[in-house]
Amino acid sequence: MIAYISIFLFSIAVTFIFSHFLIPRLKRFGIIGKDVNKPGNPEVAEMGGFAIVAGFSAGVFLAVFFNTFFGFHFNLIFILASLLTVYVISFIGILDDLLDIPQWLKAIVPLFAAVPLIAVEAVGNTSMFIPFFGEIEFGIFYILLLIPLGVAVSSNLTNMLAGFNGMEAGMGIVIFSFASILAYISGNTEPLILFIPIIGALLAFSYFNWYPAKVFPGDIGNLTIGGILACGVIIGNMESIGAMLLILYVLDFFIKLYNKFPSKNWWGEYRDGKLYPPENKVRGLAQFIMKKFNGISEKNLTLVFIFLQIFVGLFVLSYFLYFKTFF
Repeated sequence: MIAYISIFLFSIAVTFIFSHFLIPRLKRFGIIGKDVNKPGNPEVAEMGGFAIVAGFSAGVFLAVFFNTFFGFHFNLIFILASLLTVYVISFIGILDDLLDIPQWLKAIVPLFAAVPLIAVEAVGNTSMFIPFFGEIEFGIFYILLLIPLGVAVSSNLTNMLAGFNGMEAGMGIVIFSFASILAYISGNTEPLILFIPIIGALLAFSYFNWYPAKVFPGDIGNLTIGGILACGVIIGNMESIGAMLLILYVLDFFIKLYNKFPSKNWWGEYRDGKLYPPENKVRGLAQFIMKKFNGISEKNLTLVFIFLQIFVGLFVLSYFLYFKTFF
């Protein structure tokens, strides 16, 4: 337990310090984005996800240090493979933030980021627990199809439901917290080595990203959140848990699919302190909530999403505790 606490606190410290020095430098070099949900569209530092990756990495490296010198045992190969996958996803995010790569390419490239996980899972477990159906053996299809799809889908989903101050970090904290509880209850150490550092990193980043945001995570941050979740649930054989925790993101995906993935007007129209769907059209889950509340402040919109994610997490936790079926 001391090791986990140390990893958590170290991730918080590194992310906080890194963010403090990163934000003014991002502004200095013109790496900024417009906060489209506020009057006048103020400019805010972009690509703050660098700090998230730094804090997460610091926590994982500390865990590796404990594993090497203090007998904190876990499967190091799984963790190193996960890190490679996460860094490829982060690199894709950097390219998208700087070069605005096409959506179709952003959806496909993460498939190749899964190669390190495919390599280690090829000699590991190829079955997956499906709610109401039990454990199902997928064999080679799990390795060559489900792992790449899991990485690509998870990273893109967390990148799509985004764009409001504090939302990405806040929902991520809830998701990884519930995933960590289930991993800990089942004695599944490897996912915790990924989940605990990212919780710490997101908590520290929230200080700067909460309304009114001083920095945006950018695609490097948003894609990385989903990539870490995918890696953790895959190496921990927790795939069904990861899928269920992303229910809100899936709903948002289908709403945006129906609207042909709009590249503009996905945000809110600011009027008298509240956000409304532009043209009164629902193009995503956030705009659905705006319409249901007949206008809602950005801060409260983020809080609604966080509370909805807590509800989803409690449902997932209750389901697995009731049936006593873990991965």
